[in-house]
Amino acid sequence: MLIRKDNGPMIELEVRQADVTKLELDAIANAANTQLRHGGGVAAAISRAGGPDVQRESTAKAPIGLGEAIETTAGDMPARYVIHAATMELGGPTSAEIIAAATASTLRRADELGCRSLGLVAFGTGVGGFPLDEAARLMVEAVRRHQPGALGKVVFAVHGDAAERAFRLAVRGQPPER
Repeated sequence: MLIRKDNGPMIELEVRQADVTKLELDAIANAANTQLRHGGGVAAAISRAGGPDVQRESTAKAPIGLGEAIETTAGDMPARYVIHAATMELGGPTSAEIIAAATASTLRRADELGCRSLGLVAFGTGVGGFPLDEAARLMVEAVRRHQPGALGKVVFAVHGDAAERAFRLAVRGQPPER
């Protein structure tokens, strides 16, 4: 699906069941904690796939504030960058406001880095315990509000049929299925 921004540039949105660590995009996103310790969930998978440089660079840049985003190398993954967005304190829950801010920060950082493509994961729905349908809606809304520079494509890399359905409905602007 293409989204036009006030007669300006368009962003292509794609939803796919995929391992974000294998996507050949300019950048991939990581839902991180403020300490940038990648110990569980997608964060751990990204850290393992990227190799030790991902955690080493993260540690050097930590801590970051809730909703903020920083980049590191993608290491051994095909992407150029990993954009780590703080969606929660270490081990803590998240909120709608934090997910929206983290998504917006990730999109801005991707543009600042000159990225043309970005892979997003379902922020806050794993360790953060946030409802999948609501996270999908918040993240898609953030993409719709974003005024892109270089960024032309956003891929929501999700796991499982429920996540794929939630993000596809959000992209189409339809309410979640009950």
